[in-house]
Amino acid sequence: MGASLAGVAVLALAGGGWALLRAEPPAPAAGPVTTGTVPVTLGDVADRLQVNGTLTYDGAYRVNGAGGVVTRLPKIGTTITRGHALYEADGRKVPLMYGSRPAWRAFALGMTPGPDVEQLERNLRALGYTGFTVDRSYSLSTYYAVRRWQHDARLPVTGAVPLGQVVFLPRPLRVTGHDASAGDPASGRVLHGTSAVPVVSVELDPSMAPSIRKGDKVMVTLPDGRTRKGKVATVSTVAVTAASGQQDGGPPQSSVPITITLSGKPGRTLDQALVQVEITSEQHKNVLTVPILALLARPGGTFAVVTVAGNRHTTVPVETGLFDESAGTVEVTGVPEGAQVEVPDE
Repeated sequence: MGASLAGVAVLALAGGGWALLRAEPPAPAAGPVTTGTVPVTLGDVADRLQVNGTLTYDGAYRVNGAGGVVTRLPKIGTTITRGHALYEADGRKVPLMYGSRPAWRAFALGMTPGPDVEQLERNLRALGYTGFTVDRSYSLSTYYAVRRWQHDARLPVTGAVPLGQVVFLPRPLRVTGHDASAGDPASGRVLHGTSAVPVVSVELDPSMAPSIRKGDKVMVTLPDGRTRKGKVATVSTVAVTAASGQQDGGPPQSSVPITITLSGKPGRTLDQALVQVEITSEQHKNVLTVPILALLARPGGTFAVVTVAGNRHTTVPVETGLFDESAGTVEVTGVPEGAQVEVPDE
């Protein structure tokens, strides 16, 4: 391509990425480039980062037994909810209850008040048992509520909850593996799993991490082509180094882990599936926009557009704002809404 051609393409750094722009033609030349016009319009522009991610499930939990012999384990992939058995020991179900504190002592009349008692009572109330006050004290009313629950759950009806009769986890457990088999002692690790909440895990290049914030909007494209909206839930403050990155003798590769939650009702998801992630780190709404290809690169890193009114072509300096490379538009000031600007024909 000779230097005499009008509209020579150049690369310009803008908005954190390279955008393809047209250099301002130095002079008319033979064989003019075919152009058209588009109006300056009001619209939204966004700075979007496109990366790969992995679809997985939030959290990592383990279930420890408190004695006896394992007599039954749930199938891998099963989701256990409040009041249902995580496993069986000595032929008796060990139900799941929700709470951030693991059980560390037995529950019975006369015990010292504590937050674990309140946690147990909240679960009894959620399971439909009433007649007591949810507080830190194991009262006589709590005792009778526990008896009713034990009767319905086909557990020994004693009014006391021995250590190991229930397991507290923050939320439902999706079973992903067994750490014991039927017939093994029900002590130490019995099984493990995750929550039932699908999330997307992204290993971000450290140079990109400063532009990403908790709460940034996300669009995730699933393997079947469907899209799900989401948002950035966590951005690690510590970069991690993958040991596998040194197998080829090259320098270690660092990344910043981020987690993305998905909006809407969780559907069927394939664990560890690769997905495409588009993170919106900045957005300007209702601003004047033109196609990026309408820009003319000028000396000093400035830009202009060519406005067209009838047969009159005028080069007008503009100031650029946010570049939306996904949409192919850029925020501008210096030209009015509705003005026709010149763009190369496709």
